[in-house]
Amino acid sequence: MQITKEVQEMCPVKRGVKGEPAPIPQEGQWTKCKEIKDISGLTHGCGCCAPQQGTCKLTLNVKNGIIQEALVETIGCSGMTHSAAMAGEILPGKTLLEALNTDLVCDAINVAMRELFLQIVYGRTQTAFSENGLPIGAGLEDLGKGLRSQVGTIFSTKEKGPRYLELAEGYILSLGLDKDNEIIGYKFVHLGKVMEQIRKGVEPKDAFEKNIGKYGRYDEAVKYIDPRKE
Repeated sequence: MQITKEVQEMCPVKRGVKGEPAPIPQEGQWTKCKEIKDISGLTHGCGCCAPQQGTCKLTLNVKNGIIQEALVETIGCSGMTHSAAMAGEILPGKTLLEALNTDLVCDAINVAMRELFLQIVYGRTQTAFSENGLPIGAGLEDLGKGLRSQVGTIFSTKEKGPRYLELAEGYILSLGLDKDNEIIGYKFVHLGKVMEQIRKGVEPKDAFEKNIGKYGRYDEAVKYIDPRKE
């Protein structure tokens, strides 16, 4: 370690106050974190790339400073999906500090990692007050049945109004309108459940029809439209 001449010539003065780390809430405990291995928690972070063409939601479950579980969800950019696949292979097993300084291929994922790191080290995790945190695998609960991300895709114009294309319930098949042409409900198909049943041997047509549902006052509509054609 190099020390400048000015500092070498200074007389030593004893430091009286030695500040300790402020305790942060972690998995039901108050922890004074001094090393990366002192960090635990499950939480989410979001980030977008420089041109803001796409975004990433990243979920990590960290135990004793090591990433045990990662859920990478991306929208808006085709290249991000491949980047997510690589990030999913990169992240588990790394320390938080390693992950922060690892190229996760896509800027949106890197930014999400940065934001998530800040939440975790400052005690702002989802499991801050949950005793023992959440088990490995808890990230999948965000996906629900069919293990499909919660996606919302809406297209709207001033000229023709909104078109619901996909919502949390599923892929929109038709919109129900009232007498004023306002949307009061929709019919959808849950794609995750459809694919799950097809994989188990159910005929595609049967799987499709069994997973159609309705939302809102769809049956009271006076007019129905296909949001992708009309």
